[in-house]
Amino acid sequence: MTDGGARRRRAFIGSFTAAGGPGIVTAAVAPGGGALTVLHSVTGVPDPSYLALAPDGRFLYAVSETAEGAVAAYRLTGQRPEQAGPAVRVGGQGPTHLSLFDGHVLTANYGSGSVTAVPVRPDGTLAPALSAVLPHTGSGPHSRRQQAPHAHQVQPDPSGRWAVSVDLGTDSVRVCTLRDGALAVHREAPLRPGSGPRHLAFHPGGGHAYVLNELTPTVTVCRWRGEDGTLVPLTEAQVLPTAPAGDAYPSGIAVSPDGRFVWTATRGEDVLSTFAVEDAGARLRLLGTTPCGGDWPRAITVSDGYLYCANERSGDVSWFTLDQHTGLPLYDGRVTVPAASCVVLD
Repeated sequence: MTDGGARRRRAFIGSFTAAGGPGIVTAAVAPGGGALTVLHSVTGVPDPSYLALAPDGRFLYAVSETAEGAVAAYRLTGQRPEQAGPAVRVGGQGPTHLSLFDGHVLTANYGSGSVTAVPVRPDGTLAPALSAVLPHTGSGPHSRRQQAPHAHQVQPDPSGRWAVSVDLGTDSVRVCTLRDGALAVHREAPLRPGSGPRHLAFHPGGGHAYVLNELTPTVTVCRWRGEDGTLVPLTEAQVLPTAPAGDAYPSGIAVSPDGRFVWTATRGEDVLSTFAVEDAGARLRLLGTTPCGGDWPRAITVSDGYLYCANERSGDVSWFTLDQHTGLPLYDGRVTVPAASCVVLD
């Protein structure tokens, strides 16, 4: 998208249509700032709760977080996303996350506890007949939430050699390979029993990873070795300054591009937490918490000095200016998006 030769940035916002969400929302990003203005929305698949952009920016991919489980591709060559072919079944239930890796779209299927690799054709569309599914196995001590595997996130590591899947149900992170379209577990890294890992973010230096835990409000700091695909837990940092009154439900995590700060969102407390990264990435120090600007912050993303927060229950996306010295977010505004679930920016 251009204006007088200058490129205009866009944000794409996922939502839960079953809860009144409008589908995939496109918003304009204010030039030289972070404010969002909603432009339009598109439907096509139910509950497009998580989105991922192709590296060249020509395609947007969305999960359909339903019992059937699917992923869809959207062209971004026009004014609004255009669905490119029918949605593709992923062979798993309730996909909550997706990413692009080695010519495939990977989905983490929470309901069935599996990861799926859907091939991407050279033209950016999806090839359903060749999809491969990797089931997870195991359980955890939480009597209600960990009776079975629950893959919550899958993404490539910084080296591009490994696909890393985070499983809330088995208290572990799996490091996987993808060869000839087949997924296989290379190594499984156990975390503290009952922690319930949800999402992982890598330090830009490539030597550490931070795992946000949902069942206990902590971040597990890990050493990461991309040369052999090894994840080693080092320590945990509390995401809240005091113990919560009830379940905290941490949700999203992001790392600053310069590696100096980490941010997390916690739904039960409706706050964002800011950490200083210390000891060359090996330790996090909680600096403080900030109200998220809404209710039930499901996901966060950081871009160009701003933090964006998708607040599911209040139905909005809030944004914050990030102090370049302290890392602390300063509330700047919000835009209405019913049942908002994630934000990605091109």
